[in-house]
Amino acid sequence: MVDMKVNRRSFMKGTAVAAAGVAAPSFFTRNAWGADFVNNPGNNKSITLGFNVPQTGAYADEGADELRAYKLAVKHLNGEGDGGMLNTMKPLSLKGNGVLGKKVEFVTGDTQTKSDAARSSAKRMIEKDGALMITGGSSSGVAIAVQSLCQEAGVIFMAGLTHSNDTTGKDKRRYGFRHFFNAYMSGVALGPVLKEELGIDRRAYHLTADYTWGWTQEESIKNTTEGLGWETVATVKTPVGAGDFSQYITPVLNSGADVLILNHYGKDMINSLTQSIQFGLKDKQVNGKQFEIIVPLFSRLMAQGAGDNIKGILGTTGWNWALQDAGSQAFVKSFGQEYGFPPSQAAHTCYCQTLLYANACEVAGTFYPPEMIKALEGFEFDGMGNGPTLYRAEDHQCFKNVLVVRGNQNPSSQFDLLEIVKEVPREVVTYDAKIFGGELGPYKV
Repeated sequence: MVDMKVNRRSFMKGTAVAAAGVAAPSFFTRNAWGADFVNNPGNNKSITLGFNVPQTGAYADEGADELRAYKLAVKHLNGEGDGGMLNTMKPLSLKGNGVLGKKVEFVTGDTQTKSDAARSSAKRMIEKDGALMITGGSSSGVAIAVQSLCQEAGVIFMAGLTHSNDTTGKDKRRYGFRHFFNAYMSGVALGPVLKEELGIDRRAYHLTADYTWGWTQEESIKNTTEGLGWETVATVKTPVGAGDFSQYITPVLNSGADVLILNHYGKDMINSLTQSIQFGLKDKQVNGKQFEIIVPLFSRLMAQGAGDNIKGILGTTGWNWALQDAGSQAFVKSFGQEYGFPPSQAAHTCYCQTLLYANACEVAGTFYPPEMIKALEGFEFDGMGNGPTLYRAEDHQCFKNVLVVRGNQNPSSQFDLLEIVKEVPREVVTYDAKIFGGELGPYKV
């Protein structure tokens, strides 16, 4: 453990020097340390990964499932269990004996769905626990904050569930990678279905979570619907964790809108959707049309929380346990055997991120972050549940198929809650990396 202690002291010392306005700490410069880097495991027989998830707060349900997936990924990496997606991922360099022959261990943190708390727990895992990689989050605000910290520290961040355009847009970082899709892709995927099912003459009212994800989700869906010919009646920001959304729903009744778009996630979406239906919105006729509610991003966990209220509601999701490809079914089988129920999209993306990080280290033949990053930039892979997937080098965004889903009207079980309406090919949702700006930054050490 000597190497870890030396590197953690160097990281803390370097941070203090930078804060004092002196030159950047030496570990930020590759030539100063050669092949050494923060938390280099050296001759240690194990490596430590940091799983930073919302164990409390509005997104805690997602965080709990993320943590389940992370623990399952560690088992599979260490050669335990049935191997899950190690049996389907292609190309694959992992051997089921840890990573580069070292056993995988982990530590956890609670982001509390708050950026400051997330940075604090990530910093602790790097400085005190020797974490070689940080992953997790179910909030884009959290993901962006932790991604920035990891860039400063020279530690890899494999983002968990984060859907804001900014994560791999204006706030992208060289040391950050996102497997999940984004708000822009949700808009592109939803557009044709909304046109076909709801028409081009609609008036939309947005309720939006007041942080980076909500802002870019609202912008993306608004651009899509206005492109169809819809009028935007109002866009109203709501605080994360509000609980009671009645004060925001009441004005919708007299707004002349015939569609309510809920740019909410987790418990906030469950509460706002439930309360909207309690207010009778779905039973209303407005402008000669049946009133509709849209949830641009939702998951099975949210559908479970919303109960019957989710029936018939359109939205998008990054993955669904009912997919029949080999990778999805291998993961569903492993997760189900471990926990007794199918995984969520949050669990899926976090499991994939852990395997993708480990595989990149095997490809590079080292844990040295710049080489691991280069192994993942432009990496094409398959067998992980979304069809052929690209980790684009220019912005570290994954491009894969996106699902348009609807709350199942006649579920066959308590888990059969989302009906897949359309599987949108990755080519359709791919965009120019330049449209959201931002710079990846240097390969720091």
